[in-house]
Amino acid sequence: MKFSKVSLAYGERTILKNIDISLSSGEFVFLIWSSGSGKTSFIRGMIWAFHPKSGKILDVNNRDIYALKSKELLSYRRSIGVIFQDFKLLPRKTVRENVAFAMEVCGYDSATISKRVPEVLGQVGLLTKKEKFIESLSGGELQRTAIARALIHNPDIIIGDEPTGNLDPKNAEEIISLLEKLHKEGKTIIISTHDDRLVNRMKQRVITFANGGVVSDIPVWIYNI
Repeated sequence: MKFSKVSLAYGERTILKNIDISLSSGEFVFLIWSSGSGKTSFIRGMIWAFHPKSGKILDVNNRDIYALKSKELLSYRRSIGVIFQDFKLLPRKTVRENVAFAMEVCGYDSATISKRVPEVLGQVGLLTKKEKFIESLSGGELQRTAIARALIHNPDIIIGDEPTGNLDPKNAEEIISLLEKLHKEGKTIIISTHDDRLVNRMKQRVITFANGGVVSDIPVWIYNI
């Protein structure tokens, strides 16, 4: 993916200005910044939820994602799995139902759903919890359910918005290990975080934002804000 001279703004208030960032397939990239620097806006731009004020956000095929036609856009969205800090799970549904729902809304048939959901739950270590209701899960199990949902379309890119932000150290460690495993399997991982445990353990590329722009982009780095 590539951000080419991208500016993001709410009305007259510019959040990020003239951002130039290239993200290669197979990378593990951290996006770090102080609060209010535009983290959520940047991620929303990547997932087709925040139209740039100017510039272009290009996919791996060098296409402007905000100029994609309906069928192309559906394919693009399925190529990305998103993990949110607040999980965004349905509380009155089970683990299995939450993950299956992501396929149901895309029109998959029941046979395909019945085959795929256990595969993904096994991948994140939740197969034995599949009939548990969301309200009964620990923080780590909630986040693993969210990761399972993000993986359901077998995306090439995983985007995490503070995926360990609401977790205690033990559960955060489980999520870090899972993200590490997904990267080794070939997924491109893009994580925004304030979690020094995550950044310092992985020692991957770190892009730092401040004052509406990129202040550093270092291939192998540790958290030092």
